[in-house]
Amino acid sequence: MSCFCRRIVIVMTVGVFAACGGNVSSEPYDLVIAGGRVVDPESSLNALRNIGIRNGRIEAVSEDYLDGVRVIDATGHVVSPGFVDLHEHGQSELEYGLMVRDGVTSAFELEVGTGDVEQWYAERASGQYVNHGVSIGHIKARMAVLNDPSESLLPAGIGGSGSATEEQLAAMEAMIRRGLDEGAVAVGFGSAYTPGAEMDEIERMFTVAAAQGVSAHIHIRGGIAGLDSTIASARRAGVALHVVHVNSSAGRALSTFLASIETAQGAGQDVTTEAYPYRAGMTEIQSALFDSWPDWPEERFATRQLVSTGERLTRESFARAREEGGYVIMYDRTEELTQAAVASPLTMIASDGFMEGGRGHPRTSGSYSKVLGRYVRDLGVLTLEEALAKMTIMPARRLERGFL
Repeated sequence: MSCFCRRIVIVMTVGVFAACGGNVSSEPYDLVIAGGRVVDPESSLNALRNIGIRNGRIEAVSEDYLDGVRVIDATGHVVSPGFVDLHEHGQSELEYGLMVRDGVTSAFELEVGTGDVEQWYAERASGQYVNHGVSIGHIKARMAVLNDPSESLLPAGIGGSGSATEEQLAAMEAMIRRGLDEGAVAVGFGSAYTPGAEMDEIERMFTVAAAQGVSAHIHIRGGIAGLDSTIASARRAGVALHVVHVNSSAGRALSTFLASIETAQGAGQDVTTEAYPYRAGMTEIQSALFDSWPDWPEERFATRQLVSTGERLTRESFARAREEGGYVIMYDRTEELTQAAVASPLTMIASDGFMEGGRGHPRTSGSYSKVLGRYVRDLGVLTLEEALAKMTIMPARRLERGFL
């Protein structure tokens, strides 16, 4: 790791600095972080400061000396708010440990989400490394209501491809409302994984989210036409819309996607988006995303890598792996597109990370370090302040949680 990345290692987990007053206590603080370069995107502070923490809360950010029971000498380091990841499927203790080493202090599973919010939180009730939260997932509600056979993250049958009756739609609505009542922080969607769900169904569930004042986070389908129809549905429903991983959903049409989102914002609609800093994506090989695989040209199979074995696939091995299930990495984008997605002022950074049996995509453990190392330090396509805003205040504002 280079010296620049080492200088970013002190990341505050206890709050955003703008929330603090300037009063300095005569009593020692529990912890003082002394002499670091404090960068706070919310207040635009970028200066040498001392930080005093008591009872897990920042009480002082000061140029003056602060006395502390414990003191961390941050000379030569950057001190920033903790990073907020809105799109992290890997919500296990192992993955939390990787995240916190990458500067993430709050991780949310807001795309696929869960079908049982109460149980999801109960399974993570104590002693986790990071703050965490989940959406109630339209995908998961659909899988439950339509009795999809899949026991993994995504539907593998009728939950993805089937049409829902009025009774089933009402059951999905009730399940989503219950999940929000149990503490879900958003409603998650993956229309790319549920081709059987018409946009009328998606819009109906958008309306449920809007009624409870939460955002809808969606993996869209259908290219730019799909994006525009999703934005239009969100506008009619009155829901705040977050388009996940615009880099992978847009592909070569990235500039058109970003222009459409910017146009919606300019018209006063609440639409946001995110990107991760890698050329390759990862998903379940048995998902609806690959239903057209029999029609692929031969060369496309070599751009698919099976996570469990590391092998690049052929038509024959892809067919076998799709029957068996598991995760596949897709090498579909250029570095130029990745750079443009990360650098866009419209995007926040989110990892879309998860692993299978200890293997997976490096975005699970390296998204934030890569942005700081490659795109800030090496290429200079972002300033440090811009990058930190994408990792802190922008996702916090998406959830309307700017201060702790």
